[in-house]
Amino acid sequence: MTLPKGLIVSCQARADNPLHGPQFMGAMALAARDGGAVAIRANGAADVAAVAKAGLPVIGINKVFSDRYPVYITPDFASAAAIVEAGAAIVALDCTERARAGGHPSVLIRRIKDELGAEVFADISTFDEGIKAADWGADYVATTLSGYTEATMPKPDEPDLRLLGALTARLAVPVVAEGRFNTPDLVRQAFTAGAHAVVVGTMITNPREITRSFVQQGVPR
Repeated sequence: MTLPKGLIVSCQARADNPLHGPQFMGAMALAARDGGAVAIRANGAADVAAVAKAGLPVIGINKVFSDRYPVYITPDFASAAAIVEAGAAIVALDCTERARAGGHPSVLIRRIKDELGAEVFADISTFDEGIKAADWGADYVATTLSGYTEATMPKPDEPDLRLLGALTARLAVPVVAEGRFNTPDLVRQAFTAGAHAVVVGTMITNPREITRSFVQQGVPR
């Protein structure tokens, strides 16, 4: 198993973010490593290659957006191959029930493991999706997409600790908590619920959103 127990930091920045680009994500990964992170989650081949220099396991995703399909997190084999070549030891992909362009997730999981030699990190939104992903051979199951699919909307403010607990009670594979774990206390609750690891992104690596939160919640109007 590549992924140790502990905190995973998601180093991602969209194109409209001043920190967008491999140089900044690489620096974020170094800072996360020095702070005690056990792994990094990053998007796209260029950012994966940059964060890999921090020397931590990289959970790579490859966001490919489509006007026809809602699935965009590593939706096909080519997108997975690109991030493995860039240095990702673990490939995360959308394993929800939604339509996609690149084949059924069960097929992608098998091909990623057999042809690329990488582990698979299944992003799911419901209990049934988590069970299926594990049955298909995913090495890790993560609550990443709870609150972000039609089946789980509207998105709550809090993490889906109920889903996390149900999965950890049922699955033999490691379960990773991801999605709205915005405070150390929530991270602690995730580990208490049985999480193998917890992914935190915005509240560590997105100073624009952190600043916005302080302004909106703390500055008198």
